[in-house]
Amino acid sequence: MTGRLVIIGAGQAGFALAAKMRTLGDQRPITMLGAEPVAPYQRPPLSKKYLLGEMSFDRLLFRPEEWYVENNVELRLSTSVEMIDREARLVRLFDGSSIDYETLVFATGASPRRLPDAIGGNLEGVYTVRDKADADKLAVEMKAGRHVLIIGGGYIGLEAAAVARKLGLSVTLIEMADRILARVAAKETAEIMRAIHSAEGVDIRQRTGLVRLIEDGGRVTAAELSDGTVLDIDMAIVGIGVLSNDQLASDAGLETMNGIVVDDHARTADPAIFAVGDCALQTWNGERVRLESVQNAVDQAEAVAAQLVGGTAAYQPKPWFWSDQYEVKLQIAGFNLGYDETLVRAGSREGSASVWYFRKGQLVAVDAINDAKAYVTGKKLLETAKVVDKAVLADPAADLKQLL
Repeated sequence: MTGRLVIIGAGQAGFALAAKMRTLGDQRPITMLGAEPVAPYQRPPLSKKYLLGEMSFDRLLFRPEEWYVENNVELRLSTSVEMIDREARLVRLFDGSSIDYETLVFATGASPRRLPDAIGGNLEGVYTVRDKADADKLAVEMKAGRHVLIIGGGYIGLEAAAVARKLGLSVTLIEMADRILARVAAKETAEIMRAIHSAEGVDIRQRTGLVRLIEDGGRVTAAELSDGTVLDIDMAIVGIGVLSNDQLASDAGLETMNGIVVDDHARTADPAIFAVGDCALQTWNGERVRLESVQNAVDQAEAVAAQLVGGTAAYQPKPWFWSDQYEVKLQIAGFNLGYDETLVRAGSREGSASVWYFRKGQLVAVDAINDAKAYVTGKKLLETAKVVDKAVLADPAADLKQLL
């Protein structure tokens, strides 16, 4: 095949696809369209080491811009797509130009949910964290002694809280659910992480929602909470989940449901169009899910590259995730969808632990808190689908190697 490959999106998945195509020796023309003005870069460090000033932006770049020229990857930055003409196989841009394609891949990622304007979502001083521009604005705002309200107790909110405390801010975090991490982790993991944040001075208020943000001159100055309190704040960070960037696909007549629906080859109903990464809605254990992780973005993109050069293997996700908060590394292997049992195991050193998830007796995931051995063991067990001896797992004196 020599027809053009167009990749909409210049994030982790888009870059991984282009890079893998060249590694596999495929030399078809590739055009990558990115909405941001900078070359593709790593996003996870933005809200951590980059925001803390511990990592410069050039270290976040996957490759210098020369790499794209040397590898015949046309990188168009600050570029927005208006529509997809599937019949003509054209991508029409807002500047009036068009790009023809033989194969099109959506790698459009996801965007943070925002607060409604009616309750102050559009005020100055209210932020989400998704790209370099967000992080750069936050870096100016996050100064020692200021008070930040974090709305949402998922991983994004907790990571933002950790960075804010490290920078010397006073932090209040609110979560409408009964506990933090309600959608993504067991109550045992949530309690461990809540205790870590409380010890660092974060005021965590569970079962507490936001009524409205209060402004003065267009800038947020306070927040009215559902428990009746009013907090004086200097800024707010919103971490209430993300939505798939699937509007272009939907407008083109492809099936979307907060995600671009794909089969087990990451292909849409249109055989010339694929979707990879956070924007893709794939099937996992009989259910449609979006796997929002760097690992999935890379693996799925590389699986599509292999297909485009003649491979036939289906993409089989092997999920793993991580979250860095303070000096704590939370590593997650597997996907705990539909779990019905958990087992907590103390780690071999102080402050380490792991939470093991089972579904109908079969291991489906493990959360490892500062416990690399548990993470590695759990990952191997999931890859081999071995039945886990829970008696060994429950005995903190037992060597996890016995399970392998």
